[in-house]
Amino acid sequence: MSELSQSKDAQDASTGVSSLLNVGPTIFFMPLPVFVVALAILVLATATGTLPSGMIGAFLVIMLLGEGLGYIGDRLPIVRTYLGGGAILSIFGAAAIVYLGWLPTPVIDNVTEFMTTGGFLNFYIAALITGSILGMPAEILVKVGKRFALPLISAVIMACLLAMIVGAALGFSPTEAVTVITLPIMGGGMGAGAVPMSQIYEQMLGKPASYYISILVPALALGNVFAIIIAGLLNGLGKRIPSLTGDGQMMPGVTIDAEERKPALDQLGVGLVAALVFYVGGEILGSVIPLHPYALMIILVAAVKIAGVVPGQVSDAAAQWFEFVAKNWTMALLFGIGVAYTDLGQVIDALSVTYVLIVFAVVAGAALGAGLVGKLMGFYPIEAAITAGLCMANMGGTGDVAVLSAAHRMQLMPFAQISSRLGGALILLIAGTLVPLIGGGGLG
Repeated sequence: MSELSQSKDAQDASTGVSSLLNVGPTIFFMPLPVFVVALAILVLATATGTLPSGMIGAFLVIMLLGEGLGYIGDRLPIVRTYLGGGAILSIFGAAAIVYLGWLPTPVIDNVTEFMTTGGFLNFYIAALITGSILGMPAEILVKVGKRFALPLISAVIMACLLAMIVGAALGFSPTEAVTVITLPIMGGGMGAGAVPMSQIYEQMLGKPASYYISILVPALALGNVFAIIIAGLLNGLGKRIPSLTGDGQMMPGVTIDAEERKPALDQLGVGLVAALVFYVGGEILGSVIPLHPYALMIILVAAVKIAGVVPGQVSDAAAQWFEFVAKNWTMALLFGIGVAYTDLGQVIDALSVTYVLIVFAVVAGAALGAGLVGKLMGFYPIEAAITAGLCMANMGGTGDVAVLSAAHRMQLMPFAQISSRLGGALILLIAGTLVPLIGGGGLG
């Protein structure tokens, strides 16, 4: 056989293999057979203990498994329409995999380290905050931001009110309903809410902070579940009653540009640097100002945007980077949240009928209060309920990503972060003032 014939046969064989791998639906922009091959390599590496530690191994796990669960969740009829689709399945599918012991402990530890001390969550949120604010016209930022406080406060009031009413009806102390359930749910997550809240309780009530953490965390975890579910339900409600929603826009006549841009490779690097610089700026301010660095980062990015001191090229680059991160890493992040931040055992342990109903009342009350007052302030009720309500009743930054993903409104991240961070600071202030007055309710 001639060399020419051999070359042609090899080329035909290569084309045949390529054709076989390029059939069927796509998952994460890859043909299904290619995705399956990648998944098989991950399984083999995991089974043989050869999966690299650090970023490479963690990234491969969360991207492939997150995208796989996301693909399934977006195609399950009820889950897709009302429960958040791929977002909720990525989170709770991951939590279930950990709970059932289907991932080796070294893999779980590596993903957890990557999400926490490795800083992937902060990296992701920095891109979203910077890109979404810098990509927003300054006049819209001012118009929306100055009206946001009242829906936020109303969410807290309605959450407390419904918790006390439902708690009293079920024989649960109203003060316990507020201190044990409502405050941790509305408190901005673990790091910015439950942990400092437990320290406040320790200082004022005497028992160790670890004792209060064990009481507060189940409420926080279960509240996060309901916030994600209600976000998906609100998205479905908006499709049925379009007058209630702006489809991701906060106010009538105010349009936040969510149009996808064609990324320029050189601009993605500029956007990355911009996000990191503003994140570090928030950390610097946080060393001298007693607010969470995320909150200070939001204020910093908004201030320079309103002042008009950021060149248009940099703003556009930050918006491009935000779109790249959101499009490629959201399901990966949600899977990581399920592994590192969602303890399914705690959620299951909290599932008494009374406890579940009160937690649901808190989250529903937050959404209702924010939605009603948001409507009076000129916001679309569904967008106000999601940002000022549900994003205050979830697990902070991790919950914001999950809730907005479930609602298909990721462009609302700046307002979600205002709820989680500034709203969380408000709850800590309330806890520090209220607990001494009522004697700690069921906490002491």
